[in-house]
Amino acid sequence: MHVVVTGQGYVGLPLAVRAAEVGHRVVGYDVDDRRINRLAVGESYVEAVPAERLRPLLDSGAYLPSAEPGDVTGFDFAVITVPTPLRDGVPDLSYVESSARLLAQHLRPGATVVLESTTYPGTTEELLAPLLEEGSGLRVGEDFHLGYSPERIDPGNPRWRLENTPKVVSGTTTDGLATVEGFYGQLVERTVPVSSCKEAELTKLLENTFRHVNIALVNELAVFAYDLGIDLWEAIDAASTKPFGFLRFTPGPGVGGHCLPIDPSYLSWRVERALGRPFRFVELANDVNSHMPDHVVRRLGEALNARRLSVKGSRVLLLGLAYKKNTGDARETPTARVAELLTRMGAEVRVADPHVVAGAHDPEQVALGRRAAEHDRYADPLTTLLRTEATPEELTAADAVVLLVDHDEFDHEAVKLYARYVLDCRNRLSGPNVDAL
Repeated sequence: MHVVVTGQGYVGLPLAVRAAEVGHRVVGYDVDDRRINRLAVGESYVEAVPAERLRPLLDSGAYLPSAEPGDVTGFDFAVITVPTPLRDGVPDLSYVESSARLLAQHLRPGATVVLESTTYPGTTEELLAPLLEEGSGLRVGEDFHLGYSPERIDPGNPRWRLENTPKVVSGTTTDGLATVEGFYGQLVERTVPVSSCKEAELTKLLENTFRHVNIALVNELAVFAYDLGIDLWEAIDAASTKPFGFLRFTPGPGVGGHCLPIDPSYLSWRVERALGRPFRFVELANDVNSHMPDHVVRRLGEALNARRLSVKGSRVLLLGLAYKKNTGDARETPTARVAELLTRMGAEVRVADPHVVAGAHDPEQVALGRRAAEHDRYADPLTTLLRTEATPEELTAADAVVLLVDHDEFDHEAVKLYARYVLDCRNRLSGPNVDAL
């Protein structure tokens, strides 16, 4: 089949590559010329797709990265994997709409379109279907198939990849579901069909809201346990020995990436708009998690005061700019907020991260033509933070080191050895000069 995947980010690129590997002729479409140019020479910016996977597919012609709308022509199966950010608390589906209008121009009878972008229940049938019908003159269910399959990519996870993660699939009709399931059945080990697109859309939001709420629970406990003089980490370890009724979640400096800071708010927005009632769990989780950087800075300020230092004038080394361990994704990273607060207080802030490369960061929000400069919320933190490396010299020179992301590449023993003081937000270190969050 001729397959088109719109959006070549951390979701779309692995999907396009996998489809090409199983024998499809795939066009990976993205309007970001930087991405397309890098992919065209075999350079990947997504950890799940190393160059050795990409180059053979380029050489054989099985995969074509393109920013040319004409390359979409004649597709049999198209998947939309574009960003769905929030703009001032309101879902921004303009990237989905742009993809829909592009695909509609090339839609033909018998083709299938699937949405993977995270969104609120009802988007596929209420927004995407009318756009495809209007632009093509064809009818969903009669002339072409339409479905929804939520992405479940976990960047940096070596165990669970696209291929072995169960794939939820849906369609607007029985035949549509069968077509969607048949396609993904070639890519993954197991598909999980659900009765309608709305259930599939809610599945993704339920998964991330569950994580968001539970992370908020332990984050708030971290704040209270510290004030009460209780070791929360020890309590979490003890609770984790229970073989039933408990799932381990750990506190941290905040949440980042596309999923947790954004996806639950899609569900909250939909509930508020459709039912006129607030989704209190999501609102509370948003409040708790968004204020964790403030707690980190408060803890650091208290530690510096105990050492007869003030935040103003202190040299602080932040370890980790990515939003999670062993990835180069800095979208919505809480490190940016920690650095901002410390800088406002007069600290000399430096950041080290072996995964996030200065000058090569490629935020998902630039897909489909919207550049990061359009809104401060999406400004690239790399443009404002002073970058360095976690060398013994840097560790020694810092008045305080804050471990925000425990990348395996960091030499944690060196951090303990050379740093005068460490605030460990991941409970990775121990020693007389180390405090856990």
